[in-house]
Amino acid sequence: MQLKLKRPIVFFDLETTGLDVVNDRIVEISIVKVYPDGKEEIKTKRINPTIPISEEASKIHHISNEDVKDEPTFKLIAKSLAQFIEGCDVAGFNSNRFDVPLLVEEFLRAGVDFDMKKRKFIDVQSIFHKMEKRTLVAAYKFYCKKDLTKAHSAEADTIATYEVLKAQLDLYKDVEYIDADGVATKPIINEIDDLSEFSSQTKNVDFAGRIVYNKEGVEVINFGKHKGKAVEEVLKKEPSYYNWIMNNNFPLYTKKVLTAIKLRGFNK
Repeated sequence: MQLKLKRPIVFFDLETTGLDVVNDRIVEISIVKVYPDGKEEIKTKRINPTIPISEEASKIHHISNEDVKDEPTFKLIAKSLAQFIEGCDVAGFNSNRFDVPLLVEEFLRAGVDFDMKKRKFIDVQSIFHKMEKRTLVAAYKFYCKKDLTKAHSAEADTIATYEVLKAQLDLYKDVEYIDADGVATKPIINEIDDLSEFSSQTKNVDFAGRIVYNKEGVEVINFGKHKGKAVEEVLKKEPSYYNWIMNNNFPLYTKKVLTAIKLRGFNK
């Protein structure tokens, strides 16, 4: 079953120096851009991360420091990359938890304030885990009946993710899903809005999920001693909390969101 697209969607995958969204960097990015008319465009680029690739990461994606030493830095390609995905919805495998937050961090470090607010995000892994609970290699085998022979190559993983989503659309088109409230729902799963809603784990305000919306649509802290408390109330009662976040190892985008909420409070 093909996706019903109102605008282009980009499937993307990152290979990185490690798994820390704040401190690690991209070493390879691959994007499959799918247009509403069905046209597909693939771009894959290796990147000099400017920091060493961890041994653990290199063992997984087989990209060494030597392989990327002459490649452009992310800052050099950031503007052209932003233009390529401008106006597109975004999809990936575990993308809501890792790839999207890390990509946003890279854009901010490069001085490109790339607006992600108006996009829909589809995490194919989330759909898979809700229905089958496996990995991308297993997902590809299960849905597409093929072996993913080049797993952890950014391009192979990106194309596999796109193929898995299309296979999911076919398999689950008539399947009712029981949501967290015990309500049976039958998602129109080839609509981008429905896919984005279905594949969301939480209602994140920032991409790292440090701040989320509660059931009333209020931004609340999602970690630590203030978990579940409204951000505005925490900042009002404990002003030093803002400085603690800003001076510690939190994602740049989380800091940006927190600052926006703080400034909004001044205008009330």
